[in-house]
Amino acid sequence: MHPLKVYTRWRPLTEQETPLSTTTIPHNPNYSITLSNTNPNPNTNPKPWKSDPTYAQIFAPTSTNQDIYETVVLPTLPDILKGNTSNILAYGHSGTGKTHTIFGYDFAHSPELGICLSTAKDLLDTLHALNHSSSDPLSKKREDKLGLGVRMYELRQKTAFDLLNSRRPCHVREGYDGRTHIRGETEVLDEGKVRVRPVVAKACWGFEEVLETVRCGLGRRATGSSGVHDLSSRTHAVVELEIVSWSLLQAREGVVERESELVPVAKAATDVYLREHMRALVLGEGGEYVVDPGVRVDLGKIEEAEGRKRVFEGYVKEAEERVRRVFEGGFEGLGGRVVFVDLAGSEYFDRSVRVRQTPQEVREGRQINSDLLALKEVIRARALKMARIPFRASPLTMVLREHFVPAERESYSAMILTVSSAAEQVDATLNTLKYGNLVGVAGKGGR
Repeated sequence: MHPLKVYTRWRPLTEQETPLSTTTIPHNPNYSITLSNTNPNPNTNPKPWKSDPTYAQIFAPTSTNQDIYETVVLPTLPDILKGNTSNILAYGHSGTGKTHTIFGYDFAHSPELGICLSTAKDLLDTLHALNHSSSDPLSKKREDKLGLGVRMYELRQKTAFDLLNSRRPCHVREGYDGRTHIRGETEVLDEGKVRVRPVVAKACWGFEEVLETVRCGLGRRATGSSGVHDLSSRTHAVVELEIVSWSLLQAREGVVERESELVPVAKAATDVYLREHMRALVLGEGGEYVVDPGVRVDLGKIEEAEGRKRVFEGYVKEAEERVRRVFEGGFEGLGGRVVFVDLAGSEYFDRSVRVRQTPQEVREGRQINSDLLALKEVIRARALKMARIPFRASPLTMVLREHFVPAERESYSAMILTVSSAAEQVDATLNTLKYGNLVGVAGKGGR
């Protein structure tokens, strides 16, 4: 596990804004920031605020998305190509450039890509070279062709919405294996089959496919008006870029199909068990149910149903084994992921921002507060190597659990604070920097 790094990106001023007085102090190896006029009221004495030396890099208002990408993400790509995971989170109040940093504006036509798309482009360039390398045996088989699986979903309160599947609601649950699963609504198929699909992974073999996929997903994001911005993010948007192959996608689809076959068989076994045992119960004199000694439970029927259930459970295990064999026999980078999280606008976390809200927005704000506090505590617990890490504290941290603690893989995490250099937004900027300071200290195992 590696310490979480915190970066700060200043937003450029508009012509109508007054610059905020700040000082960046370089330390070895990190930076601290001092805000001199944290109280813009001219009738009071300004009270400066100084951070700990927690920021790995300070990006000036003139910095581009490419600068951010080359500093924060690009150094991690060799590890992604070895199958590891990188998590990049953008935090700040609405209007400071979180979405611009992750995706870019008008990315289908603008030459300045967001860091998510720059990552996809460079990964696909490398995978394309592997696919067409005459010296690489993987290029000889179509099923071993490498590409990117793209997932896009957003978390609103306690529900995930699949942005690549018509924004269908999904449930965030912890499975019997201790892992977090995000699964859609139950689909009833022919012959009693019941299928519950995970979040859609769109297979992309070229950069244009990624552009179109991300564009469609962004078009389904939920936004609203706040006291800071007309298009405030009321949700946490998550984008996963995973290195996949044809054979891996097919093997995973096999698991979904076998699970759908198991469900009706398992239900039938449960029904047989309950029916046989209920048949042997009678209502006693005291009004309670007691076993009727004259009725024998047909254990043969129960065992027959349970045996059929075990057969189908075996089919599921065989399908899961095929997935494992694909990983073992394929490219070492299979399953390597870069996860980008565009966190909800932090003005909901900032009590100094007075916003007229509906009851629904109040509930959303409370959940956002809970999510962001839980995230800080998870980062702190991981850095201190605590025995219990509070992933279950919020849906956001439950989802990130799979990326912070990938099975048998390394993970790298970074947070990019997007802040305004305008004096008019000093309170929101100060709260963002304070949160980033806490996360940076916690990420190093501090308070």
